[in-house]
Amino acid sequence: MSDWVIYSIGFLAQILFSGRLILQWILSEKSNKVLTPSLFWKLSLIASFLLFVYGYLRDDFSIMLGQGLTYFIYIRNLQLQGEWQKMHKAFRWFLFVFPVLIVVYYYNNNTYDISNLFQNKDIPFWLLTLGIVAQVIFTFRFVYQWMYSEKNKESSLPFGFWLLSLIGSSLILIYAIIRRDPVLFIGHIMGLFIYSRNLMLLKKQL
Repeated sequence: MSDWVIYSIGFLAQILFSGRLILQWILSEKSNKVLTPSLFWKLSLIASFLLFVYGYLRDDFSIMLGQGLTYFIYIRNLQLQGEWQKMHKAFRWFLFVFPVLIVVYYYNNNTYDISNLFQNKDIPFWLLTLGIVAQVIFTFRFVYQWMYSEKNKESSLPFGFWLLSLIGSSLILIYAIIRRDPVLFIGHIMGLFIYSRNLMLLKKQL
């Protein structure tokens, strides 16, 4: 597959990720408090799938790991908001099953492809480690958000979510600069501002 197609998939995913943040930020600024619109989770779900595909096409395990861990958390938040149930049943099954089929199909029975992901000559081990650590921190924000939302029985974006977002995004930005990955760089440079702004809004609410 040509590079322009691969980068197009990645940029489309980042546009959707950035779009969800801009939407959430604008609505929060208007209300002067942090809000969690359902469209935030819908855009997250679509973008996560696209970025997972991008990570595979780039042989970048750290990207795939991050998206694979958060995909179903996005679905759970839509369930908590009552939006998931409104979708057509066939479409919900497609969203659940299709990512699994992609993994099964592309991994070639856990032989050739997995070894490629960990032996990419363009990503030395120390850089891969940095990328994985950054993605784990960035991904854990949604694990934290999910646990917080389950406890309160409503989908929300608490202070810890934005703090982990800021730390994880900063590390991914460093990874992107070293890796020379324009998709990750553009996606996270804008996020740093929005994460910081949401932390400021939440501090005002406390």
